[in-house]
Amino acid sequence: MIAHIKGRLVEKSPTEVIIDCNGVGYQINISLHTFSLLPDSENIKLYTFLQIKEDAHTLFGFVEKAERELFKLLISVSGIGAGTARTMLSSIPPQQIIHAIASNDVATVQSIKGIGVKTAQRVILDLKDKVLKIYNLEEVSAVESNTNKNEALSALEVLGFVRKSAEKVVDKIVKDNPEASVESIIKLALKNL
Repeated sequence: MIAHIKGRLVEKSPTEVIIDCNGVGYQINISLHTFSLLPDSENIKLYTFLQIKEDAHTLFGFVEKAERELFKLLISVSGIGAGTARTMLSSIPPQQIIHAIASNDVATVQSIKGIGVKTAQRVILDLKDKVLKIYNLEEVSAVESNTNKNEALSALEVLGFVRKSAEKVVDKIVKDNPEASVESIIKLALKNL
């Protein structure tokens, strides 16, 4: 119904913005990912999704069209509401969620607050084919690099590094070099931790 809103940014917080559009202030819920991408300029444009329920009309806004499309995919899964989808997009960058779904990475999806094993499995089961098709991904390479990534993370944990900080470094390494071996991931991670 409302595809995007362009106007003057009046208020902003990590969870919502208010955009003045010709004298009407739209309160729009956003993810932390969108918050981090908001431009410093006063005039902004957000792609939106309007959720209509019996008791509320809620607008969700996204700087990137791709994030909005992923949001729509996530809320299509049984058990994932708009709030949970927003939490998912706030916890993990959209590309990482897409990668986790494409590579059957239940652990990454489950690491998001409020997502249990069954819901994580349902997300992957329901969305894997759509994600592979929409984002034109190849399943095999994603799974291989994922196995190397998990082995490297386990090794770094054994070495005493906190999983969260190690995960950020390893994700960047795997993103820059998807064919990296377990040993090279660990070596590069040790240099950056």
